[in-house]
Amino acid sequence: MTETVIQMKDVSLTLGEGASSVHVLKGVSLAVRKGEATGIVGPSGSGKSTLLMVLAGLEKVDAGEVHIAGQRIDNRSEDEVAAFRGRNVGIVFQSFHLIPNMTALENVAVPLELAGHPDPFAVAQRELAAVGLAERVTHYPGELSGGEQQRVAIARALAPEPAILIADEPTGNLDQATGRTIADLLFSKADERGMTLVLVTHDPSLAARCTRQIAMRSGRIETAPELAAVNA
Repeated sequence: MTETVIQMKDVSLTLGEGASSVHVLKGVSLAVRKGEATGIVGPSGSGKSTLLMVLAGLEKVDAGEVHIAGQRIDNRSEDEVAAFRGRNVGIVFQSFHLIPNMTALENVAVPLELAGHPDPFAVAQRELAAVGLAERVTHYPGELSGGEQQRVAIARALAPEPAILIADEPTGNLDQATGRTIADLLFSKADERGMTLVLVTHDPSLAARCTRQIAMRSGRIETAPELAAVNA
């Protein structure tokens, strides 16, 4: 049986306090197998992006368990989770989240430097070449197109060679043609490297490229019949 690399067990999360609090995740259970591409779909406010942030250890749950790459992370300290994420999880955001006063090369090298990699710039150079930006390494984000900025973000996510790649609306800020190219890049790199891909998208054509789709509504997983066998 294929190894399960992501498992959430009865996870709940409330954001905000008092009258402004929102119960974002409500008893969510999920299992994702190694090498699988999972698309998470659903209306705005359904909890999709929050689910990704929980998987990345960027949101701490109120109840339940979160297991990533064989390790339970919900009961670890913030520093421990950050170190774990740096080794195991790559993240691609809709808005790129590049550092504006750093070159493409420097942006990709940052997580490697933080992790104490012995040669971060050589790896960054290689990863930028792998996403088709060998000639743009010295350019700043403001000098790059949206598609190029997202390529830099993908190179940054891939650089630590994570087991899991998480993408939150990775084509949301791009035109259709550029978005298709970025999607091709994400799927091809995940496949080449045997990574597990989990992405949130409003684009039905992008979700359809995944191994399976999971629909969320009002903080719950609405349709994921294949999970029954995984969680049994």
